[in-house]
Amino acid sequence: MKQIVVFIIGALIVQQQALAQTKQAPVIIIMCDQLRYDAIGEYTPHINELKADGVSFNRTYCASPLCAPSRAAFFTGKYPNDNGCLINGWQDEDAHYGEVKSGTLNMYGLLGDNWNSRHIGKQHFVTQDKIDKDPQSKTKWITPQTYKQWVKSVNEKAPGGPQFKAMLPELVSNKYTQYKNYSTPKYDVYKPGLQYFDDNYYTDKAIETINESKHDKKPLFLSLMYLSPHPPFDVPEPYYSKFKPEDFAIPDNIGEWYAGQSTLQLYNLTGFIGTRYTKEQWKQVWPKYFGLVSLVDDEIGRVIDALKTNGLYDKALIIFTSDHGEMLGSHSLWQKMCMYEESARVPFIIKFPSDYKPALKEVNDNVSLIDVWPTLIDYLDIDNAGNTDGQSLMPLLQGKATGRKNVFIQYDGNGAYGNNQRCIVEGDYKLIIDTFKDEVFIELYNLSTDPLEKNNLAVNIKYEAIVNQLIEKVKKHMSDTNDLLKLPDNIYQNFVTHYTTSNKSSSGD
Repeated sequence: MKQIVVFIIGALIVQQQALAQTKQAPVIIIMCDQLRYDAIGEYTPHINELKADGVSFNRTYCASPLCAPSRAAFFTGKYPNDNGCLINGWQDEDAHYGEVKSGTLNMYGLLGDNWNSRHIGKQHFVTQDKIDKDPQSKTKWITPQTYKQWVKSVNEKAPGGPQFKAMLPELVSNKYTQYKNYSTPKYDVYKPGLQYFDDNYYTDKAIETINESKHDKKPLFLSLMYLSPHPPFDVPEPYYSKFKPEDFAIPDNIGEWYAGQSTLQLYNLTGFIGTRYTKEQWKQVWPKYFGLVSLVDDEIGRVIDALKTNGLYDKALIIFTSDHGEMLGSHSLWQKMCMYEESARVPFIIKFPSDYKPALKEVNDNVSLIDVWPTLIDYLDIDNAGNTDGQSLMPLLQGKATGRKNVFIQYDGNGAYGNNQRCIVEGDYKLIIDTFKDEVFIELYNLSTDPLEKNNLAVNIKYEAIVNQLIEKVKKHMSDTNDLLKLPDNIYQNFVTHYTTSNKSSSGD
């Protein structure tokens, strides 16, 4: 009997140790910048390896199709309205809209208690608390400033320059317009070479961190933020010449402006720059974008190899995603900053430690990047994490419903506050409310029957009930999150009234 009791106690101790090991798993987050969801495939073998070993969430949306607010939502699990970060905040008058509110709980602060927290790469998680500059921060930061200091010290230049930019108008404080300087699809070879390229530098630093982590008592939390394939398309060889236009069967909506799409995009960077390029010109741009996709995939491959070499790959929880997508000529638009699939939908993969077996390999439910942090809180059993707007995906991975019926997305301007957009994705329907000052444009798409979003159903009065139901849900979400934007009454009726007869007749079901 005594031997049985000892055996049971021993088994419980082993079980508790295994549980503790799982809860203290290394956490590796790999985030690309401006990576389209449909770029994953033929040219991403290393990301495909993660996908094969993990769970792919095929219908994932960012909370905002812009760098800073998307990352703020990702790292706090809160919608932009709730965490306070709405824009990138380049304009002085509106800079406060680009910061996460002071005291907001976030992934870096909470994981830093029990993990060795490291940030390497692009730093667009901007907080009023300036956590990346706080000497008491639990995280060690390697940022673009670190890279620029290094590349200058070796007498080379960082990618980019004025030749990759153009002037365009930007609405400031939703009141007046200024002339600003932003990127274009121009491309060129990065002459200093791959060894001086920013993402290569960040991978080197990540590998150094992984190698050193085996000596640490705490597990590693590595937040690796790549810049690719974000413009400028200043691409080092061999990636600059790796692809040719004939390598790609570009989507049908490239270089096309549809009768039902929002004309208000012409006031935004997306349309102001994007409509200057023809389908044939976009065909020349695609190989350079995918050159950067291939580059960052190879960098991720180096990180995976380092994790395997150090015995961490099987133990680690690895999250791969992008902050948003890239239009790349779809709908004749450039960059992101809109609600179409190419901009707002992102790749998202979770590879769990080998001792956890999810019930699913692929998930086709609509999920949001604000769900990532609640999922980590749930899986890692993080205490004192506070409330989030997101929902843990762990029940979904066990074959249960999450309770999420819809996904909300918002956009409030790039460097300044203005050009607001609101969006809801519910089932197969997506409703977009696009505003410019007092004007409102509405779009409704059935993503099942119209995945390229060519046919705006909102111009057809037959869909009035669906449009109004979704508008009310958007308005409730805006009210619940204390949205600064206030939509006028009867916006659908006003939209239909002001929409031209010629556009109505050119659209069908």
